[in-house]
Amino acid sequence: MLQGTPGRVREYYDEHLISEAHVLAALAGRGRADAPTADDLFAFDQDHYGGLAAVDSLAQRAGAGAASRVLDLCAGLGGPARFLASRRGSSVVALELHAGRAAGAARLNRLVKQGGVTVVRADATTLPFRPGAFDACLSQEALLHIADKPAVLAECHRVLVRGGRLAFTDWIAFPRLADRERQRLWEWMAATTLQTLESYRTLLGRAGFAAVEAEDLSGEWRAIVRRRLELHRALRPQQEARFGRRHYVEHDQLHAFFAGLIEAGKLGGGRFTATRA
Repeated sequence: MLQGTPGRVREYYDEHLISEAHVLAALAGRGRADAPTADDLFAFDQDHYGGLAAVDSLAQRAGAGAASRVLDLCAGLGGPARFLASRRGSSVVALELHAGRAAGAARLNRLVKQGGVTVVRADATTLPFRPGAFDACLSQEALLHIADKPAVLAECHRVLVRGGRLAFTDWIAFPRLADRERQRLWEWMAATTLQTLESYRTLLGRAGFAAVEAEDLSGEWRAIVRRRLELHRALRPQQEARFGRRHYVEHDQLHAFFAGLIEAGKLGGGRFTATRA
């Protein structure tokens, strides 16, 4: 399962419904294509669960503020990074491995004249930064794509200042998640080496972090997944017209499979915070 992980992740995001083109089309649909602001993007560029409130919650837990140097790990199109820069005044590095999404994030930054975010294309398991370069590190539902989780957590520890905080959310597995379901999650959405709340707690400790907190967000995310599935099906005519019937059906099957695992208590969400001792 671990072979070819970067390639599978690249394929997954090559076909992802939330893209730079999607964001720009949504702006145009609202008549905001000319001289948009970062705030205009927020309804469309947040590819994670919980919206802006979730970003702000992580920022608060990490202590990210106006004087903070923040690393947004696996930043995608840079929506959370722009939020941190515009709303909290942080200086943010948005790190992203996928070439298209990194380039899209940089273009969206320029579009809204957001100079507080620097996009860096690099691998999260070998961060190109000096030790102690950041006061805080954030990530949202991204580590599920990284097979070598000990490596990425060790790198986060290395680039944080002493007392710096790591805060991230990710999908977590429960004991009833079967191997064949893990395999299908890998095939459908490039999810690899899924962890439990306790195994993440252990990995964070081994990476050198202290004051580790692990919170179960499964109930909250279950409700979000239900709403997303309902919305997806309500918009079937528009989705089929835009992406084609085959793409819609495949995505609907993924949604239904994913929702079923969550409803059955096999898959859930977790939020983790830790301090570099």
